[in-house]
Amino acid sequence: MRFVDAHIHLSDPEYGDNIGEIVEEARRLNIVALVANSMSLETSLRSLRLAEEYSGLVYAAPGIHPWNIKNLATDELEQTLSLISQQRTRPDRVVAVGEIGLDPQYAKNRRLKEAQVRVFHEMLRAAEKASLPVIIHSRWTAPQIFSILPSYNLRDGGVLFHWFSSPIELLPQLMDRGYYISEGPPSVFSSRIREVIEKTPITSLLTETDGPVRFWGPFKDKPTTPAFIPEVVQAIAEIKKMSEAEVAEQIWNNFVSFFKVNPQPSASDKRL
Repeated sequence: MRFVDAHIHLSDPEYGDNIGEIVEEARRLNIVALVANSMSLETSLRSLRLAEEYSGLVYAAPGIHPWNIKNLATDELEQTLSLISQQRTRPDRVVAVGEIGLDPQYAKNRRLKEAQVRVFHEMLRAAEKASLPVIIHSRWTAPQIFSILPSYNLRDGGVLFHWFSSPIELLPQLMDRGYYISEGPPSVFSSRIREVIEKTPITSLLTETDGPVRFWGPFKDKPTTPAFIPEVVQAIAEIKKMSEAEVAEQIWNNFVSFFKVNPQPSASDKRL
């Protein structure tokens, strides 16, 4: 079986000098693709460097997370937009714009809320111009984001709602538009996430870890790495009443369809 981690913050400082070990561990477990999501200009640049260093395994998703709006440096938005534009001709490196979205937890006043919305629109516009899919952060804002997305000519099916949890009633409409959902370690222990998985067609699902975010359940006190992905696939197989091999293969096909890439193991990977 081959596995994918469609959403991990490999460029987060918490991973620091452990990237090499994390990548090698992923290879040993036959995790053949990692999408390095970003939070800021700095992490976007770092994600790109990782995609260059681990070509064919790590792919970059530059973008500005709603959490970072309050910390935006002068010209950081413009530089990030420029980076996305410059890299759009490198589909072997940059495969999406992410992580972007809205989150009221990080916008406690009107100024920050307006700034969040403005940056989100700029990120969507950049994705539209670059013909790249988007990876969406939608905590407590999925209906609002859902209403915004049709304003942009995004690639067919080119929207991934990462760690989607609510409202579950919105799922049929997301599916009608051809959007995707990604779920991670909570699929093992969260009844809410397991319900989302149950109601989402397997053809619209991707697996993620969202590392270095830490989790409860069997993952408590463990550093989050792509090594969690096989357990996520196992949980999805249980929920869907499918074999793990069937789930892994379908998610692989979903990954290729969504990101428009077809990762091939290097010669060293084939020996593992």
